[in-house]
This record gives sequence, C-alpha cells and structure tokens, in this order.
Amino acid sequence: MAVVNTLWLNPSDWLNITLRLILAAVVGGVIGWNRQIKGKAAGLRTHMLVSLGSALFVLIPLLGNPSDGNAISRAIQGVATGIGFLGAGEIIQRSSKSSNNPKVKGLTSAASIWVTAALGMLTACGLWQVSLVGTVLTLLILSGAKWLERFIPSSQDEEE
Repeated sequence: MAVVNTLWLNPSDWLNITLRLILAAVVGGVIGWNRQIKGKAAGLRTHMLVSLGSALFVLIPLLGNPSDGNAISRAIQGVATGIGFLGAGEIIQRSSKSSNNPKVKGLTSAASIWVTAALGMLTACGLWQVSLVGTVLTLLILSGAKWLERFIPSSQDEEE
C-alpha cells in the first residue's frame, strides 16, 4: 500500500500533471512515428491519442480520493480492456480468392497500440523511467525484430 500512496498527486500540482501528460503524448508519438513511416493505418496521431488517453484515465483516480486504493487498479483494468477493442479493430483478416488460407494483418499494429496504452499509464503514474525504457524496447522490437525474422525459418503449411 505504501507504493500506491507515493503515486497520488496533488490536484494543484499542475506542472507535474502537465509534464506527465506531455511525456505520455511524446512516448506515444515516438512509437506512432515508427508506425507512420512504415505506412501503417495506426500511426502518429493514433498512438499519441492512445497514450494520452490512457494517461488521462489513470490520472482521474490519482487526483481523486487517496483512501480508495483500488481505484487506480480499476482504471488500469478498464483501459487495458478498452484498448483491446481498439486493437481488435486494427486486425484485418484477408483471404485471397485463389487460396483457402486466410491472412491476418495488423497484429503488430494492435500490439503496438496495446503497449502504447501501457506506456501512457506508466507516465501518468510518474514512472517515467520505466516508460522510457519500455519505449526504447518497443522501438527495438518494431525495428530490430523484423530484421531478425528473416533468419527464422517459417512454415506456411496448412494445419490439419
């Protein structure tokens, strides 16, 4: 419970609140920029808004009643659930007429939206170091893992 109490904000501490919101938008923007330059539908603005929105929802209980220790947990759970619906909308199943095998597109974009929401929640909680490390790791995965996938043998055989 002592850790939760360190997260609570004074509603009159506008500088701290503003910095957390700006960092949430920047973190989302960095990941969104990566997706934008790759031509993905969920790009800069989407990721910035997801991160900022997540931060705003988590700030509500942080600025509210400090005696309700479960409020932040419920806010985080609500954002995680809601973001799942947004991510699901990013996933598209495409089937070609010449093949019976469906092709699923957008899983990485959906995952990046999900991670961006988590990073926004971290910044709202004032855990900016974890948010920055998470942003760097996300960028490494989005950029570097694609390169590594070239060396992993892939089987496109139909499952029976």
